Amino acid sequence: MLMYDGVEEQDAIGPRDVFGHAAQAGGHVEPALVRRSAPGGVTCFFGTRITVPAAWEPTDAAVLIVPGGGDQLMKDPDVLRDLVPAQQAGVTVAGVCTGVLVLSAAGLTHGRPCTTHRLAKAEPAAQGGKVIDARVVDDGNPVTAGGVTSGIDLALWMITRECGAAVAAGVESIMEYEQRGVVRRSS
Repeated sequence: MLMYDGVEEQDAIGPRDVFGHAAQAGGHVEPALVRRSAPGGVTCFFGTRITVPAAWEPTDAAVLIVPGGGDQLMKDPDVLRDLVPAQQAGVTVAGVCTGVLVLSAAGLTHGRPCTTHRLAKAEPAAQGGKVIDARVVDDGNPVTAGGVTSGIDLALWMITRECGAAVAAGVESIMEYEQRGVVRRSS
């Protein structure tokens, strides 16, 4: 989970909880919060302070979630540059809400089906993304999700995809949450 000042709390913590519960349920998941620079604190969109224990190494994870919140990452040339080799190295890059705009700014959604928050769909479309109305879009790599709470659905889908439906169903039961909407998948 790529953390930064201004990140929307729910965009990051919802998926983090899903991955944490999946790890406890026996899924092969090692959730981690990372930030672009050295370990340290971030201040989220609504003022929540979170200590981030690790620095982001672009190719060190199987999945990288880019939550939305602020536009800092869209203007960070280092982040935009590092997303491309991460994806090329096989890291599944996923965006939640306006975090998808970061993927778009890095060129990862160009010519690809994607979704984002309903109020932000014009931007990835203008950058060549094939924006569709869906809660979660799985184009293999990237995977994108719509607004705020859809990050939970994205994370549950990633658990289904990577660990199996039984683990995801167990997480849904623990969280008392059922996935919403259909996941649009590319053939």
